[in-house]
Amino acid sequence: MQIEFNYTKAAQFIHDAASKGAQLAVLPEYHLTNWVPEDPRWSEVCGQWKIYLNKYRTLAKECNICIVPGTIVERHQDEKTEEDKFINVAYFIDNEGDILGQYQKKNLWHPERPRITSSTHEPHEVIQTPVGPVGLLICWDLAFPEAFRELIMAGAKIIIIPTFWALSDCSPYGLSVNSRSEALFVESTITSRTFENTCAVVFVNAGGPVGSSNSNYAGLSRVAVPFLGALGDETKDSNEEGMSLVDLDMRHVEEAEANYKVRQDLAKEDWHYVYRREKTLRREKL
Repeated sequence: MQIEFNYTKAAQFIHDAASKGAQLAVLPEYHLTNWVPEDPRWSEVCGQWKIYLNKYRTLAKECNICIVPGTIVERHQDEKTEEDKFINVAYFIDNEGDILGQYQKKNLWHPERPRITSSTHEPHEVIQTPVGPVGLLICWDLAFPEAFRELIMAGAKIIIIPTFWALSDCSPYGLSVNSRSEALFVESTITSRTFENTCAVVFVNAGGPVGSSNSNYAGLSRVAVPFLGALGDETKDSNEEGMSLVDLDMRHVEEAEANYKVRQDLAKEDWHYVYRREKTLRREKL
C-alpha cells in the first residue's frame, strides 16, 4: 500500500495523456490504496484523502485536463456513533481544478459491505462538464441497469465507471466452468449498457504489472459506444497496466438515439415502466 508511489505513477500517465491532447483522464477504483481494509495502515491512509484530492485538482489545472481520479476512499466520523466510517467516492475535476460533481458508491460488492458505507437512496445525478453531460458510477454499479436508467433519464450521455474488478470475483463453481467468466460478464454488460441506453461508457479497471499474463486482474479498460462496441486498443483486451487514448465521437451516441429512440420512449408519459420515473420525480420533490 504505497499511496504516494501510486499517485506519482497516476500523475505520470495523466501528464502523458495531456501532452497528447487528451481532454479527460480517468483512473481505476482504489488506485491509491488498493482494497486491503484488513491492513492496519489502511484506515490511516484513507484519512489522507483530502491531500490527494487536492493534488489531483492542482494537476488538472497544471495539465489543462479534466480528471476523474478513479475513486478515493475517505475516512469520516459518523455523526451518531462517532466511529470511523469509510466512503468510496469518484470526483469529476475540470481542467481548471474545480470539482464539478462527485458520486459515492451505491451498489457495494459483498466484501465491501462491512467496511464501506453506501450512498443508499441518494439519487444519481448528472454532471455538466466540458466533455458533455456525465454520470458517474463505480464498479459493481455496472450490474444494475437501474443506475444507468436514472442517469440517462436525467440527460447523461457519457457514463464513467472507475472499477476494481478481478477475475477471482467469480465463485469457485463459475471459475470451474469458465476461468474468464468475469471478463465475459464485464465485456457483455458494457456492450449491452451502451446500446440499451444510447450512451458512451468509459470503463477503467485496475490492471496488473506489465508482463503479468497470469495476473488475477481483469483489466479490459475501454470506451464503448453504440454501433462500434469497445474502443481502446492498448487496454481493451489486456489485463496489464497501461493507457489507451480514445477519440470519442459523440455522433455515435446521437445516431444511436435517432435509430433506437430509447430516450424518446423513456420520456413518454405512457412509458410502460412509468412507476420508475414517478418514483424518481417524487423523490426529487421531497
